Amino acid sequence: MSKQVSTKKRTLLFVAFGWVLLLLGDRVGDLELYQGSFVATYALAITSIILLTGYSGQLSLGQSALMAVGAYAGALTIFNAGLHPIIGLFMAALVAGVFGLILGLIAARLSGPYLAGTTLALAISLPTLANQFPILGAEEGIVFDVGLPPARFGEDFSQYKWFFWISALASLIMVWFIANLLSTKYGRTFRALRDNPIAAELSGINVGRLKVTAFAISSGVAGLSGGLLVMLISGVSPSAFPLSLSFALLGGAVVTGLYNLKGVILGGLVLVAIPEIADSLVSRIGGSEGFITTLPGFLVSALLILAVVFTPNGPGHLIKRHHKK
Repeated sequence: MSKQVSTKKRTLLFVAFGWVLLLLGDRVGDLELYQGSFVATYALAITSIILLTGYSGQLSLGQSALMAVGAYAGALTIFNAGLHPIIGLFMAALVAGVFGLILGLIAARLSGPYLAGTTLALAISLPTLANQFPILGAEEGIVFDVGLPPARFGEDFSQYKWFFWISALASLIMVWFIANLLSTKYGRTFRALRDNPIAAELSGINVGRLKVTAFAISSGVAGLSGGLLVMLISGVSPSAFPLSLSFALLGGAVVTGLYNLKGVILGGLVLVAIPEIADSLVSRIGGSEGFITTLPGFLVSALLILAVVFTPNGPGHLIKRHHKK
């Protein structure tokens, strides 16, 4: 009974939060809406890391590659097949999930640095492979237009608002799904796998199958975020999913708190705000081209160190601990 009440409460909270986002969307400009779309997209990508690393204990350094798989699947669905962008998002999640399932069958035999190294190699090699296939647009990638928003919303309904609605709604639904999943027995078995794989296996848990399941679901979530990113930048190319994106997302997950989903919006805000802060600093103090390029990465690294030192379990855990005192 308490579990059912908790699920209803969680659903009401997500619906209320979604309603607040829609109200805010009517009161801000196009630039803020566009930035908000990126926040939702990055928050979804961070969710995939929290599920895989924070709950099942599998360290992945290749989330950008999984996002790229979903991005190309969505782009081909929209550009080549000519289907609706919403269908493209479904295909992005589905294809990335299947890819993660296959990868998970390999990763189930790996752990620790071996798994991290394998996913790192994937993140490095996948863009190079994409360059070899003309159907994927080679180095230039695929450029397309997702089209105007539905006419029934009126002439004042901008495309940026349409992007924001799609991104926010897709992210909310997926985070709600993951939060509910983690509140079931699967969440408990994932944590058992993370804390002590040997004890989990001795207790009757199929560790290999559980690892594959976590990898597949996490990949599907990452693929959906990649599909959203494609929609926002109106195209996809290998350069859109560099290795640095994987590290930035992992840093955002650590800032958020690897062991809960409550702060994923904060992680998305950080990743969107860092380039803005970097541009502001560069405009004030100047610097060489190399300095301008490396500054965002340096700021993410500094924030990551501060988060590990002062809030290792995320700001939400820190607030909760002070509240108890």
